[in-house]
Amino acid sequence: MKMKPDTQFLHTGNEIDPLYGASSVPIYQASTFHQGFDDEVLYDYARSGNPTRAALESIIATLEGGVRGFAFSSGMAAITAALLILPAGSHVIACEDLYGGTFRALTRVFSRLGIETTFVDATDPQNIARALRPNTHAVYLETPSNPTMRIIDIRACASIAKDAGALTMVDNTFMTPYFQKPHELGADIVLHSATKFLGGHSDVVAGVATVNSDALAKEMYLIQNGFGAILGPQDCFLVMRGIKTLGVRMRQSEATAIQMAAFLKEQPQVHTVYYPGLKEHEGHAIHARQATGPGALLSFALRDEETVRAFVTRLKLPLFAVSLGAVESILSYPIRMSHAAMPELERQKRGITAGLLRLSVGLEDAGDLIEDFRQAFAGL
Repeated sequence: MKMKPDTQFLHTGNEIDPLYGASSVPIYQASTFHQGFDDEVLYDYARSGNPTRAALESIIATLEGGVRGFAFSSGMAAITAALLILPAGSHVIACEDLYGGTFRALTRVFSRLGIETTFVDATDPQNIARALRPNTHAVYLETPSNPTMRIIDIRACASIAKDAGALTMVDNTFMTPYFQKPHELGADIVLHSATKFLGGHSDVVAGVATVNSDALAKEMYLIQNGFGAILGPQDCFLVMRGIKTLGVRMRQSEATAIQMAAFLKEQPQVHTVYYPGLKEHEGHAIHARQATGPGALLSFALRDEETVRAFVTRLKLPLFAVSLGAVESILSYPIRMSHAAMPELERQKRGITAGLLRLSVGLEDAGDLIEDFRQAFAGL
């Protein structure tokens, strides 16, 4: 039976404990497991495997359509594990508009391993083709990108990478498997900060990855087990709990985000609104082809930092904080938060200005959220 997303989030084959019939996966809070002297066992040491983590990894693989899933201690742990698959001296092509922590890892950590990254405007797939080298082993993409919501044609980029013998890695944190499934579009590795929409409640830090082949699964497991940045059982439980309500949360947050984008467009203090749901958004048509909805994230630009300060000070409902994808709306200031690790010149090239704000729309009543923003604008 082919299930629709709302059903699948609840029925992945891990919803009932096979031992006692519990309605949720037990938290196996154990560091080691008893073995018979000559037994071959499924679990021996919790870094190498844990039943609670195995359940989450099975769930995310099912939802993303991957061969196998992996759970890590953070989104960055998942991203760096994927990059550690690459041999020393590799060349990576990455979209230029991406999370600041990923930019930092590529430019300041992996460069120490002789891994060089070329950043390109991947909204034109031919820029990837032009940047290819004999040692290009990976193409790294975010779509929609963080924070200006640029749209990349995953299928076209993955095809170019495949022809060159390179892996395609896609950060799917913003869309989740509810809206977008990169494996179906040719991605080899799909990555998430599960801290965000998958967990959904601002109470867990986690990362997950899925792969599309047994060979990649072996490589990813080698890194996961060898470096040990695994997700603990309590946190695995929290992410699984969050996934159960992913569909209803994404629908409600998206519905409000659509209204928020329309409202922000009409405000004279707002210079630009970045949201894939707007028909005038560059890449709108491509996003509509590869995703089932525009999602719950948008960004908008005010005049300058002074305006941002006055606006944020007047707001009452959203958290003004790092992160996104929670039940409460979260307003972020990229130049000081998500992209503080990116040099100012690089931010300017990407349109990450002192007036830019990113809004992750939560589950508040749309009218209440709009009214809060209206009164904040009125004071500018």
